[in-house]
Amino acid sequence: MSQPSSTAGVTVRTPRPGPIRAVVFDLDGVVVDSSAVMREAFSIAYAEVVGTGPAPFDEYNKHMGRYFPDIMRLMGLPLEMEDPFVRESYRLAHRVPLFPGVRETLEALHERGVRMAIATGKSGPRARSLLDLLGVLSLFDHVIGSDEVPRPKPAPDIVLRALDLLGIPPQQAMMVGDAVTDLTSGRDAGVTTVATTWHGGDVAALLAAAPDLVAHKPDELLTHCPALLTS
Repeated sequence: MSQPSSTAGVTVRTPRPGPIRAVVFDLDGVVVDSSAVMREAFSIAYAEVVGTGPAPFDEYNKHMGRYFPDIMRLMGLPLEMEDPFVRESYRLAHRVPLFPGVRETLEALHERGVRMAIATGKSGPRARSLLDLLGVLSLFDHVIGSDEVPRPKPAPDIVLRALDLLGIPPQQAMMVGDAVTDLTSGRDAGVTTVATTWHGGDVAALLAAAPDLVAHKPDELLTHCPALLTS
């Protein structure tokens, strides 16, 4: 029986053997550095709908990875905040960059024949629009938003939907995320879970969730995704 490995003093489960043929990515905090834009969009939406006073973005950030309406319910905020939040997110999208090293890693995975999908808390149209603006949409086989599955993360539906579309079994796939909700969704879908740390968020909480792997830089994912033989 395999023994667990340790990262930063926290025990993580050893991933199952076998080739990884598909990688499912969360979007915000993993592929794109959208925190500053989300903070601004959230603050504007809060001011428009709720009124004066500081917008509780730090609390919002704790629920990252979930669908926006679900976060509003958890925080006890009006669902009417969604429309101005989405409007401002589109308006400010040109200010959202890819994280350093992400483009090169995606291109390398694509060259190796690894199938890729996005499973995001954003709506599908907004996620596809942002990735198209950044010039990387074509690298993904599928981009799935939380509005396109029955139950968003932390339920496994969005990861299972990605695997179904990709035609890849769970034991040959990874879910890469920066939030506990990503890891829960991936684990319940039966895939190898990978926690990322380059977003600078609550890494301790991620490690406490016992991911199978921890990646500190995007190109570390390549270690677990060798080139696949193609017919």
